[in-house]
Amino acid sequence: MTDRNPLDMPRLRAAVAGTYAHVTHTESTGSTNADLVSAAQQGAPAWTAAVTEYQSAGRGRHGRVWTAPKSSQVILSILLRPPAETRQRLGTLPLVTGLAILDALPIDARLKWPNDVLVQGRKLCGILGEAVALDEHPALVMGLGLNVSLTEAELPVPHAISLDLAFPGMEFDRTELTAQILLALHRRLTQWINDDPTLIRDYRSVCSSIGQQVKVLLPGDETLLGEAVGVADDGRLRVVDKRGVSHVLAAGDVTHLRLQ
Repeated sequence: MTDRNPLDMPRLRAAVAGTYAHVTHTESTGSTNADLVSAAQQGAPAWTAAVTEYQSAGRGRHGRVWTAPKSSQVILSILLRPPAETRQRLGTLPLVTGLAILDALPIDARLKWPNDVLVQGRKLCGILGEAVALDEHPALVMGLGLNVSLTEAELPVPHAISLDLAFPGMEFDRTELTAQILLALHRRLTQWINDDPTLIRDYRSVCSSIGQQVKVLLPGDETLLGEAVGVADDGRLRVVDKRGVSHVLAAGDVTHLRLQ
């Protein structure tokens, strides 16, 4: 089992030197996203990162609250201050964040649209983005929680998984893993800021939703059944229902029916 020692911050900061303006570390906090939203409002620079050992008020999509034992996850958030023109591409930002995490992982994983990191069909990592400002000087926070050493009894939901559960013969260096995720985020999000057209191609290559029979819970509690046939350039999911009608979705909770 991977140890639950605190992050080695001198080693982590050395590994990401030159890419991040600041990397803050706390033993415990309510939410690293909330910490960076507050820091952004006080003028913190782009590429400020916050990491913590324990988060007491972590949130996922739709405000779902989750917690995990101290030092059992990689928990971090980063602050972006991209150019104003990136506001037209905000729909792809969560997808690119998920792609970066796959880049950093030393194991095989896939993305369920839009950005759930799946290992063996179960959720390894959750991602939450928040906008601090969307005016001519945008400020955005992207946060994540990745399960490293959680046991079955500690998982927040039955369909979650941790690295230790998925790969019991391996041990994971949480400091190295955190550093690799930060570096991959910097690389992929810089591509996003620069409107690199290869990003969506790379995303499609690791999106396991494409080609799957899916059930999508839409806003308003409507349900759509069909086949996910692709991801558009703007990040929206294309689903063809049983009548052959094509739907292009910007939001929704996707279930892969073959995994039920």
